Amino acid sequence: MVLTDKQRQFVDAKARGASNKEAAEAAGCKASTASAAGSRWANDPKICSAILARRSELSVKPEKQRKQKTSAADHAPEQDEAGGEYLDCLPNTEDPLAWLLALMNEPRAKIFDRRNAAQTAVPYVHGKKGDAGKKEERAQAAKEAGKGKYSAGKPPLTVVKR
Repeated sequence: MVLTDKQRQFVDAKARGASNKEAAEAAGCKASTASAAGSRWANDPKICSAILARRSELSVKPEKQRKQKTSAADHAPEQDEAGGEYLDCLPNTEDPLAWLLALMNEPRAKIFDRRNAAQTAVPYVHGKKGDAGKKEERAQAAKEAGKGKYSAGKPPLTVVKR
């Protein structure tokens, strides 16, 4: 099972979790041919077995690193039972929009959840620009243009005043 230098570099990158294309680029392939080379190498049986062997080597951790991780886990702050989400500060309401806005403005919530809440609430807060039809837009533009100096004058009198 003799691998070339590029194939060994591909195996190392692939074992660390890179995609086929990324691993081929890390091995030194051109960007235009990396996808094809990565796919070809990923289907090669000797390279597949080398990737599995390399992953098993990387998964073995020395005792020193294990002790550091366990001590870091001991000092980690305790999270709520709900997985770290602060749902108790959100209002109990039947209105989903009010709840989404409260979640969006909650500083202790995860950024991902806040962004999703904002994205979900946008159509209910801000209407689409194109909600009005073309005719209504043109009529509104004509009204705006007809104001001020260019406004229509008074119509002529139908009855003569004496």
